[in-house]
Amino acid sequence: MEEHLALYRKYRPASFEDVYGQDHVTSVLKKESEEGRLSHAYLFCGPRGTGKTTCAKILAKAVNCESPVRGDPCGKCPSCLSIESETATDVVEMDAASNTGVDYIRDIKDEVTYTPALLKKRVYIIDEVHMLTLGAFNALLKTLEEPPAHVMFILATTEQHKLPATVISRCQRFDFRRIPINIISKRLSDIASKEKIELDPDAAQMIAKQASGGMRDAINLMELCAGGGSKISVERVKDALGISGIDLSLNVAKAVKDSNSSELFSSIDYVVSSSGDLSVFFGELIAFWRDMTVMRYSSDDSSYLELTDSEKQIVKEASLLFSPEELLYQSSLLESAIFEMNRLPQIKRYIAEITLLKMSEKKLDSSPDSLLARIADIEDQIKLVKAGTVIPAKNDSEKTVIEPDKAEDTGSGRPSEKEEKPQADIEKKEDSSSSEIIDFGEFISKISSSNASVGTIIQGADLKVKKNNKLTITVRDSFSSMMLKRNDIIFLIKQSAVTSGIFDVSPEVEIILQENSGDQIDAFDFV
Repeated sequence: MEEHLALYRKYRPASFEDVYGQDHVTSVLKKESEEGRLSHAYLFCGPRGTGKTTCAKILAKAVNCESPVRGDPCGKCPSCLSIESETATDVVEMDAASNTGVDYIRDIKDEVTYTPALLKKRVYIIDEVHMLTLGAFNALLKTLEEPPAHVMFILATTEQHKLPATVISRCQRFDFRRIPINIISKRLSDIASKEKIELDPDAAQMIAKQASGGMRDAINLMELCAGGGSKISVERVKDALGISGIDLSLNVAKAVKDSNSSELFSSIDYVVSSSGDLSVFFGELIAFWRDMTVMRYSSDDSSYLELTDSEKQIVKEASLLFSPEELLYQSSLLESAIFEMNRLPQIKRYIAEITLLKMSEKKLDSSPDSLLARIADIEDQIKLVKAGTVIPAKNDSEKTVIEPDKAEDTGSGRPSEKEEKPQADIEKKEDSSSSEIIDFGEFISKISSSNASVGTIIQGADLKVKKNNKLTITVRDSFSSMMLKRNDIIFLIKQSAVTSGIFDVSPEVEIILQENSGDQIDAFDFV
């Protein structure tokens, strides 16, 4: 029976052309190899599984190849075949994590004086070079700066900040980047096709995301998911990798917003009963909250979010539930929880439950971030008081809300003088659109945080602010018009208009129903 070879080894690139996602590195190395302008020492930096060691081996073959093809090794000559099979004595690959001492480096210094046995150059590939001791680095410096013409050093590390500046300055440095999700998923699909593995595109996307930019990790995860012999679906990936998916993160976000402690406990119980890891789940929550924060703060979120269209819509819906202060406060709680779980794994469940409760009830936490979120709520209430929309009751624990359908009738069909007082100083003019450019983003967010369905309607409506303290909302269908004309929704719109800073006092609201042709069908004014 033929010995099984791990897929990441079986499909390791054999030429620069085969390396995915590192064109900024491979194009330079290929050009240097083709023109014979190679450096004596290279430093490859970057995250794990991004191709550092692979490129080092390809470069070792390229400099020793007997028949190179435009800078790439031919892969057929005896030199290429011996390096590929790891039988070439002139290509030495070392793991600095296992050989950290100065004596090992002194052995290399003694060896470099001898010419290669069979190949053109002797190549030393030192992986995880940051693990060498300071004495070993000092012993390597002179040889690294002026090695014999027949010697080349290729250093690889995932933690370049731990290397002495003297070592970095003696090498030609290349920074390997995390590979984009779309490139990884394409590679996974290619390998799955060759291996006759059924792989759903969405499942490939999910595996690629879990790999955090590392091709080797992605291929390993795919092989793990394919272990059962069945089709690799999204559900299969979730089961095999112990991940919960974006839907559960959305449910947690909604439960946090609604202070639904029962749903929060239920979510934690679901993860635990499914044999999931709470640390992994909280890692997903941190990523979800990060995506929501980017969605709220960035005007070009597509540049920073690697999400499918459906996932982006989910994140967008969830981001409108919270204010920026709340997102930052909740993110800090999730981050602290991860550290606590790693420090005290025996009480992970307790940490998870308490953290989610704190996220849903800001008064349970006295941290600066929590206080800022609570202050933001108080500022909104002060704005409403000033606008006459909310009046504090004698009892501080209660407040009186003036709802549109409960206004005192003065007999003229208008609100009483008492209610109209906050707007008394506003100059009444003929309806005309304000020339000022209004940002409705915070207004929509305020509404969505209270009623997601109404927020969706408002987001698709045409909003205009009139100079006579009027807000007009134009919708295209009768259902939206009917929904917005409800007294409680009109009150919510007025509240949000004040707390978002669009109006200083409670505005008049006009709901306009309009056909797609632009013909006005109906209009309703609410004072």
